[in-house]
Amino acid sequence: MFALPLTADAELRPLNPWHAEEFLANLDRSRQHIAPWVSPSFVATDLDGARHVLQRYADRWARDDGGIWGIWSDGTLVGGVLLVSLNAASGVCEAGCWLEPAAEGRGLVTRAVERVVDWALVERGLHRVEWRTNAGNVRSIAVARRLGMRRDGVLREVLPGPRGRVDLEIWSVLAPEWRARRAGALSVRDCGGVTPAESATAGGGADVPLPPAAGRSGSGQETVPA
Repeated sequence: MFALPLTADAELRPLNPWHAEEFLANLDRSRQHIAPWVSPSFVATDLDGARHVLQRYADRWARDDGGIWGIWSDGTLVGGVLLVSLNAASGVCEAGCWLEPAAEGRGLVTRAVERVVDWALVERGLHRVEWRTNAGNVRSIAVARRLGMRRDGVLREVLPGPRGRVDLEIWSVLAPEWRARRAGALSVRDCGGVTPAESATAGGGADVPLPPAAGRSGSGQETVPA
């Protein structure tokens, strides 16, 4: 229950602490792949650590300052979307994602992030969604572009990396921009997770409410590659 379809065989669901075993298995399959882009505190190495990460986001959801959802493909957890932070007073949140290599190239992250952004700006009533990514994370930047985000700027050499310090790009979309996009002829989902000119497949409607995130029923730098 509480599942939103992304494709014929993939869906977005709340990722709860009791999913810790599935979450750890997903991290084990993608650990080396996402390591350059994600905070070590997110990439748990044992079951207790996985449960702790999910509980942390369950607590954030309960406090109304974050959340996490999983992407399941053919019944297997392959990645997910996070609200790394959410400040209701300022109307700003930061979204992020992760995905294991075998699930790439199908538009799953673009569709899943679109659902979360839509919830944040339309249902939750926030004003701005931010997307922060390592300047070398080409897939993550591509997701931001597909969602109609604008690049606000670059924080130069703000993050340490294995080959020296790296730049952090900040992208964002505002509620009026998102509403205008929804009112257009094609949404990202309508064009299969790519630009309208590259449209090939449809993925469903845009008005289904987001399922409740971990730890609640009812309506660190942790972004990773798309």
